[in-house]
Amino acid sequence: MESKIILFDGVCNLCNGAINFIIKRNSKANLKFASLQSDTGKQLLKEYNIDPLKTDSIVLIDSNKAFLKSDAALHIAKDLDDAYPLLYSFMIIPAFIRNSIYDLIARNRYKWFGKKESCMIPTPDLKSRFLD
Repeated sequence: MESKIILFDGVCNLCNGAINFIIKRNSKANLKFASLQSDTGKQLLKEYNIDPLKTDSIVLIDSNKAFLKSDAALHIAKDLDDAYPLLYSFMIIPAFIRNSIYDLIARNRYKWFGKKESCMIPTPDLKSRFLD
């Protein structure tokens, strides 16, 4: 099974909560994770020509393609358990609408949810799903 990589803001409380949410609902365990601040995250941003100064939250790397903002979130939903894949149907909403809501949350995430001083450290049983 092919792994997909989620890049996330490792110091953002909302992003860390989202990663924990995803881990609990991805029984296929086909999603791997790396913080945007990690060497792997920086390398992947460079490889996919994504400006780290303009990327402030979540990126999905899947089949040699990078998905940003709401596209990333909705593609991730397809790999979750239960009814979460149904969220992908929101792709019918134009990206400029989806991304304006996404950008509002991303812009205010530190103010609304707080910030950590360092990236999260995965538990030993989850370590294999995190890339350095």
